[in-house]
Amino acid sequence: MAEQKMLKFVDIDRDMPNKRNSADRNKDYGEIYATYAKSKAEEQASRCSQCGVPYCQNHCPLHNNIPDWLNLTATNRLHEAYDLAQATNTFPEICGRICPQDRLCEGNCVIEQSGHGTVTIGAIEKYITDSAWDNGWVKPVSGVVEQPQSVGIIGAGPGGMAAADILRRAGIQATIYDRNDRAGGLLTYGIPSFKLEKNIVMRRVKLLEEGGVKFILNVNIGQDIQFHEIRENHDAVLIATGVYKSRNLAGPGAGLDGIVKALDYLTASNHLNFGDKVPQIECGEMSATDKKVVVIGGGDTAMDCVRTAVRQGATSVKCLYRRDRANMPGSQRETQNAEEEGVEFVWLTAPKGFSGEGQVTGVRVAKMRLGAPDATGRQSPEEIDGADYTEDADLVIKALGFEPEDLPTLWDQPDLPVTDWGTIKADFRTHRTSMDGVYAVGDIVRGASLVVWAIADGREAAQSIISDLNHAAAIAAQ
Repeated sequence: MAEQKMLKFVDIDRDMPNKRNSADRNKDYGEIYATYAKSKAEEQASRCSQCGVPYCQNHCPLHNNIPDWLNLTATNRLHEAYDLAQATNTFPEICGRICPQDRLCEGNCVIEQSGHGTVTIGAIEKYITDSAWDNGWVKPVSGVVEQPQSVGIIGAGPGGMAAADILRRAGIQATIYDRNDRAGGLLTYGIPSFKLEKNIVMRRVKLLEEGGVKFILNVNIGQDIQFHEIRENHDAVLIATGVYKSRNLAGPGAGLDGIVKALDYLTASNHLNFGDKVPQIECGEMSATDKKVVVIGGGDTAMDCVRTAVRQGATSVKCLYRRDRANMPGSQRETQNAEEEGVEFVWLTAPKGFSGEGQVTGVRVAKMRLGAPDATGRQSPEEIDGADYTEDADLVIKALGFEPEDLPTLWDQPDLPVTDWGTIKADFRTHRTSMDGVYAVGDIVRGASLVVWAIADGREAAQSIISDLNHAAAIAAQ
């Protein structure tokens, strides 16, 4: 009787890849998790229960065929596993590194619910695709029948690049416009290298270029080129700008020097790690070196900031969050990593103002308690009277989330449809807007969300664009 290759979760325990010691990893920006060895990846993949209703797949925004590529990995059919993984995901090696698997696929694993510990889906996805790159299986788009239609994509982040990939596979010309000097959006400048090393992003960008995607960088829409010009130059336009406007923080002293925005801080750090000259770090404005750092917020961006501050040599790093640990929006895995690296979390606290003369020296903090649930079901934080105190701080980083920029005004497009929150109105299935030939995807439609949702939106929008362009071409040919 043939040996059973799967369902080994009863006999084999969950085992994550080796994680670098915090004392070592605090000194550099290298990724903290190793990649599985072949035998370990096969062993961990064999723990999958191959359940009839795969909750992992259902809870993945891309609906990746997770049980199937786990089976292929466990049975030493790795090339087939990669082919299956990339069939639904444009950037599987990136998702394997930065997706919050504990909230998506792994968090809904059936064997996790039964107490055996979830399958390490993200680590195996990373192993599959890293192996594919090492073996030369990852190829640029080639051999397509070139079509005359072209699509202009605004934004070189995951949504825009995912759409460009699908468009090129259909032979449609794709040009991506972005205001940064490198493509990748938040993958490049918003996420630190210890979570996603930048060569991983840059090799995907190069692959897209080799497949015929054209990148026009360092270009601001509304200044260097007008939105209406992009519409005139292409048969369709896809808006994939993301949301970059930081939520503000009011209160006495909010304008003091030393209070900075999270994205500005992370962008400066990532530029430095590319080897760029960064005046804001050289002058100390965006540097945590020898400073007491306070980060305000509880999401993944806050986790990125506290862990970056540790690596920059801060004397202390504290994270203030108005709810407790169980109610924070960020990944529990990232919180644990931050704690291992020396970050102190101060739960149930909220800033009321800032002290200092010109330069911030402290954060005035209100202690909070959790009250009745709000409309979302989460308990609302309430201030405890008379419990204020001051946290010393030389650098305060605001990680309070992001809002959309006012695109109708910036682009001189009053007819661009937006919601009351400033996000673009687009159909969630076709991603069409009410403007003819204009589509929108990712955070600029959803609000601040996950990379994997942007990828899913970009792929779907590309299919809608292909269908619409083919339909228009068929009508024109009659």
